[in-house]
Amino acid sequence: MTDIAGLAIKEHYYKQSKSKLWTYDQFGPRVEMPVSIYFRQEEDFPLLEKVALQNCQGSVLDIGAGAGAHSLYLQENGKNITALDISGNCVEVMRDRGVRNVLRGDFFEMDLPQYDTLLLLMNGIGICGKLENVSVFLEKAKTLLNPDGKIIFDSSDVSYMYEDISFPENYYGEISYRYDYKKWKTDWFTWLYVDVKTISNIAAENGWEMSVLLEDENSQYVATLTLKK
Repeated sequence: MTDIAGLAIKEHYYKQSKSKLWTYDQFGPRVEMPVSIYFRQEEDFPLLEKVALQNCQGSVLDIGAGAGAHSLYLQENGKNITALDISGNCVEVMRDRGVRNVLRGDFFEMDLPQYDTLLLLMNGIGICGKLENVSVFLEKAKTLLNPDGKIIFDSSDVSYMYEDISFPENYYGEISYRYDYKKWKTDWFTWLYVDVKTISNIAAENGWEMSVLLEDENSQYVATLTLKK
């Protein structure tokens, strides 16, 4: 089974299981991933996410929408929002929760219409997996944005994870993970965390301008990307 996180979200929503969702990474023992985080309300959103949501304009594509927390907030505030997730379980939950426009599929492989805002929260830019794929993502994004459209995303600098160990040969924000739920474990996969300077440079090389909307004391940040005029 590959859609373990989606299954945990679905069973949590329908109260079918009290089992915990765990994550493993390359640094140590497993850590619980509280499934309730996918069902947060507006008052539970961290400031970075509130800033991101306030900057959404026009038609919005919520990429990696999960259980639809951000999509529901935008929908309730009058935005033209489409939620996208690769997980069939998440898509089922979002539709049941009342998200009106929901798509299932892989962002990199789908034919999609154009939007004014591409939104990637909870480090959604991590779908790139590796640093080299950021350029691939940005090229795809160019085909999906209306004139004057923008990407809004959050991420963080995870260099602090290497305080007691050596930096790897590859980019240090390419982190290996796997999920563990009930009797199932996923294969290892790579999720990307990228620091401000690095992604700003990649963006510039690909014809984008980056603006940091907010950065906190833990090097977590939310930013926008717009195409250079």
